[in-house]
Amino acid sequence: MHADPVLFETLIYLAAAVLSVPLSKALGLGSVVGYLMAGSAIGPWGLRLISDTKTANHVSEFGVVFLLFVIGLELKPSRLWSLRRAVFGLGAAQVIGTTALFTAVGLTLGLPFASAALVGIGLSLSSTAFAMQLLGERNQLSTPFGQTSFAILLFQDLAVIPLMAVLPLLAPQTAGQSAMAHPLTVAAVILGIAFLGGRVLKPLFRIIARARTKEIFTAATLLLVLGIALLMQSIGLSMELGAFLAGVVLADSEYRHELEADIEPFKGLLLGLFFISVGMTVDYGLLGAKTGMVAAGVVGLIAIKAAVLIALGKIAKLGAESSLNMAATISQGGEFAFVLFALGVQFGLLDTSTSSLLILIVTLSMAVTPFLVSLNDKLVSPRLRPEKCPFDKVPMAENPVLIAGYGRMGQIPARVLKVKGFDFTALEHDPEHVSVVLKYGAKIYYGDASRLDLLEAAGAKHAKIFILAIDDVEASLRTAEIVRQHFPHLKIFARARNREHAHHLMDLGITSIYREVYATSLEMTRDVLKTLGLAPERAEETVHKFREHDEKMLVEAYGVHKNEQELINFSKRSTEQLLELFRGDQSDVK
Repeated sequence: MHADPVLFETLIYLAAAVLSVPLSKALGLGSVVGYLMAGSAIGPWGLRLISDTKTANHVSEFGVVFLLFVIGLELKPSRLWSLRRAVFGLGAAQVIGTTALFTAVGLTLGLPFASAALVGIGLSLSSTAFAMQLLGERNQLSTPFGQTSFAILLFQDLAVIPLMAVLPLLAPQTAGQSAMAHPLTVAAVILGIAFLGGRVLKPLFRIIARARTKEIFTAATLLLVLGIALLMQSIGLSMELGAFLAGVVLADSEYRHELEADIEPFKGLLLGLFFISVGMTVDYGLLGAKTGMVAAGVVGLIAIKAAVLIALGKIAKLGAESSLNMAATISQGGEFAFVLFALGVQFGLLDTSTSSLLILIVTLSMAVTPFLVSLNDKLVSPRLRPEKCPFDKVPMAENPVLIAGYGRMGQIPARVLKVKGFDFTALEHDPEHVSVVLKYGAKIYYGDASRLDLLEAAGAKHAKIFILAIDDVEASLRTAEIVRQHFPHLKIFARARNREHAHHLMDLGITSIYREVYATSLEMTRDVLKTLGLAPERAEETVHKFREHDEKMLVEAYGVHKNEQELINFSKRSTEQLLELFRGDQSDVK
């Protein structure tokens, strides 16, 4: 009795991923390098457990298809518009500048212009999955260089789309360019997808959602992505372009989050398989035969991209340290380079040996990035950092209250605590505000309250209460997460910008939440009602009844706040309940 070969190969892929990825992440190399390691281990240059990679390559291509669909979903016009200067300014400058330099190198080495341009664009792209993971793990996404890095990566992802569309046009006639449909047909299909998407797809998903059968909704999502991808392939364009268009069409849909959640498991597994298949095709024989050339390629790739990124950092006024941090984080090659080089071979723009050499260089550049970032953190960045301590030295004290944020909301409890004789330690991240407040005799200290070392220095271990009054939402949530993780004994009283901020605080287990201007708005409403003729006691009772209802709805809405459509429906039901609650009260007016 023999095992099914397909089932056996599937078992090998899964086992390789399960063993390699956790090991890679434990070493700080990230999941992408882990998948590449897994492919290298089971492929022809490793244990040779799998010799035929054609089936895996064919299936794994859908991982990139699903990745492009999710990227399209993320491109809400409002979000893209808010980032337009960084994305289309710095992002475009990075891609154009780096592509020009690498194209010039390719021409110098004797490549035809079309091939050199393809290599230039492929090497200009960084690894979005790799860099975002590094930034997220190091809590650097909200930093200036983290935001700039994200904008550049976003433009790179966008730049891949038109390139995939025109790549067949650059191919020699013998490579299958004739398979491309007439340009008018291509334009008609793309415009048809864009036009009919909002008129057909969105209503269709509403109908499917009403069936309340999750597996059918998932099936419809897969049908949409694969259907449009295959349609684009049938007219000679890439499946990835079709998936991206499908995502963009549905970016403003109320089902965007559910679509993304449904596709995520398929995207993750198939994208992992894509990286494994890339790892299997990496020709490590080249590393032995052309060690010097490969090493020069890796160093040249990182050096050229880092030089461009440092220059852009100066243009964006990031500062020397932040510019270097950005260069260290996104100067590697990216996963889309694998896609472009594979398509380059398919369309006759690159030969197999050149593609193998480039894939090896990109793979090794990704592998050395964590070490480069660590080296930058330990040896380079500290030399560029100002001598000033990142926070004031806080005198040793065991005050019962810590206040993070000494702005409009943090000052009120601080003043009351002071007159009642309770000691507290106040922290504020804005140095200019600290300077102003100190002139008036307040006793506060400069520093970022999300820093664990500052919280420890401020006596968080001995405090009883933590007042979270930070104005910035991201900084507030970051601080709350650190406090909950390292000082669980502290009772947190948190300021919330709005209901969404309040729900995020609830995600962290915080229950004492105070929405800013909420109490003041209720007080104003009470005075408006009295001016309109309500008796003072009835106005007070009305506001009290409204507050009880609204606070109850805030807690109940927490259960559905991650699903936009359910939250909208809940809000409508809440409004109806409020009207019912006050039905008959119109007679209160004098």
